[in-house]
Amino acid sequence: MLTLPKFKAAAVQAAPVFLDTEATVDLVCRLIHEAANNGASLVAFPEVFIAGYPYWNWIMNPVQGSPWFEKLCKSAIEVPGPEILKVAQAAARHHINVVVGINERNPNGVATIYNTLVTISDEGKILGRHRKLVPTWAEKLTWANGDASSLTVHNTSTGPLGVLACGENTNPLARFTLLSQGELVHVASYISLPVAPPDYDMAEAIRLRAAAHCFEGKVFTIVSCSTISPEIVQAMTASHPEAKHLLARRNSAFTGIIGPDGRVIGTPLIDKGGIVYAEIDLNRCIQPRQMHDITGHYNRFDIFDLAVSRRAMNAVRFTDEPEQTDFNPVVDGVNPIREDLP
Repeated sequence: MLTLPKFKAAAVQAAPVFLDTEATVDLVCRLIHEAANNGASLVAFPEVFIAGYPYWNWIMNPVQGSPWFEKLCKSAIEVPGPEILKVAQAAARHHINVVVGINERNPNGVATIYNTLVTISDEGKILGRHRKLVPTWAEKLTWANGDASSLTVHNTSTGPLGVLACGENTNPLARFTLLSQGELVHVASYISLPVAPPDYDMAEAIRLRAAAHCFEGKVFTIVSCSTISPEIVQAMTASHPEAKHLLARRNSAFTGIIGPDGRVIGTPLIDKGGIVYAEIDLNRCIQPRQMHDITGHYNRFDIFDLAVSRRAMNAVRFTDEPEQTDFNPVVDGVNPIREDLP
């Protein structure tokens, strides 16, 4: 008999300790503790929460922003690595699944970084690392393209879980790829972006994208968005006073949990920091699919054919060695993060 999980989810809306990796990791661990103590079995963190977003790309020209890029590269982390190990240990200690956004440094390139989401199980195992497929607009000055090698739905204690970062939640092919693998729980991570065009309501845009995925796929979405701290504003205005005005616009951050009917569950957070909680019953994903199951009977796979390349992109491929990526969470059946847990 089919039994689907019921659980409490948590979505964090907060600002990182800007470009301070160690302090932000400590903050993540404290928030994991808080969410677990409030009964959550899954907690989602914002995009590149460890340890900050490149707001300078929107405020300065590329030459002016280059010293900030160097700071971001130096604050970026590797996967696996000691920083993500600490987060994994917290996840295991508190028996909670965690999705956290990071700036990930390529282990073979000091200036190649990715916008990455790391999924960790409630046993402290790194289940996957998803690098944002296409950096959005000005973000191309900072991050390299990701690939589909980890565009994967992970089996967790809270159900089949998939993740996407910010603007790629607008990509219907990426979303369909996750839905086609049985996704029932989706994490969508964002950053507050008040520097968007004046007529663009960022908070509403985030909600709309999440609602569309939920309604189309009949899934739950946990949306986690960062906020902009006075520390970030001060850092950007030190040399560019106009940044204070650009970073002050309201309705720039939305965090909430949305059900398979596309409606928000409970009260979301707009701009304010905090944690949103909601009770999730995955059985609610069943009945709506009798009408529209776009990865099943409500589609025409004899007409439509989606092909996804999951080959990892590497700088070099050695023909005298087995093909491998720079990330392998399980080696000889042992997770390198899990084996170091207390």
